[in-house]
Amino acid sequence: MTITSPFLSVADLRVHFSTEDGVVKAVDGLSFEVARGRTLGIVGESGSGKSVATQAILGLHGQSDTSVSGRITLDGAELTGAPERTLERLRGNTAAMIFQDPLTALSPYHTVGRQIAEPYRKHRGASRRAARERAIEMLAKVGIPHPAQRVDDYPHQFSGGMRQRVMIAMALVCDPDLLIADEPTTALDVTVQAQILDLLLELQQEFGSAIIMITHDLGVIATVADDVLVMYGGRAVERGTVREVLGAPRHPYTWGLLTSMPRLTADVDEELVPIAGAPPSLLSPPPGCPFEPRCAFVDEVDGGHCATDRPALPPGRGAACHLTDARQQHLYRERIRPRLR
Repeated sequence: MTITSPFLSVADLRVHFSTEDGVVKAVDGLSFEVARGRTLGIVGESGSGKSVATQAILGLHGQSDTSVSGRITLDGAELTGAPERTLERLRGNTAAMIFQDPLTALSPYHTVGRQIAEPYRKHRGASRRAARERAIEMLAKVGIPHPAQRVDDYPHQFSGGMRQRVMIAMALVCDPDLLIADEPTTALDVTVQAQILDLLLELQQEFGSAIIMITHDLGVIATVADDVLVMYGGRAVERGTVREVLGAPRHPYTWGLLTSMPRLTADVDEELVPIAGAPPSLLSPPPGCPFEPRCAFVDEVDGGHCATDRPALPPGRGAACHLTDARQQHLYRERIRPRLR
């Protein structure tokens, strides 16, 4: 996967939290890039570091017990260690985030119109009237019926899908160049989920935004992503285009994610195959490959390197795995692909 002139570049990002039990390495050496007009899907189990990594881009880890290091550049501007004033100008303007649960992200004390208009007034210096008109315009753009009336309603007066549309309107009100969507369809039924994903793609085409889509759902990734980053234990274990990663995955963890998904062609009585074991402790991650305790292919690697040596993720298309490329391809063809048919 080759990305030229990345709009967002994240290099060796580390986000560590100090706790009474020790240091939690929530993100531990993550690197990726996103170009304008493209969508990067970040996929992985809960606790893999997806949300923590993207919140670091917006400088949302300001607690004294949190350490953020590495390099984050957005449109050439360095964000790591940037002053809070700089980050405040960024949030909701150049970059915006759609949070996972709109019911908790939206204030119950203010109308949706006021909440959409607030960042527009702050970043664009608009009058109350102009900001209200902009809020109505955005509600219409995201498909809220009767926006001139609904603009004065409160979040609890909207359905789950409509609240998510309000969150999208709020995120896009200032035409951001980078949009981070954190599990935006998790609590929605499949029909509303499809509508939200179609809406994001339409708005991306209109504004030319770069999008980071955080999800554990590979079906969502297949629908909206151009490129894919698979995370496990706070690190990236595989990356490539969506066609490469979903069509010819290389890492055993990615194989496990794919084989644990239900298939339309499967027998109704066929049981799902979960990934054995549990994710690693981020307080004391394994010294070698973080997936080694759960991996069914450890015996395919000579010398016991999986338990002692941490594999690196190569530049471009690749997987952080001690299996050779030829062995990865053979195992996928012979043992994984038949289970996906």
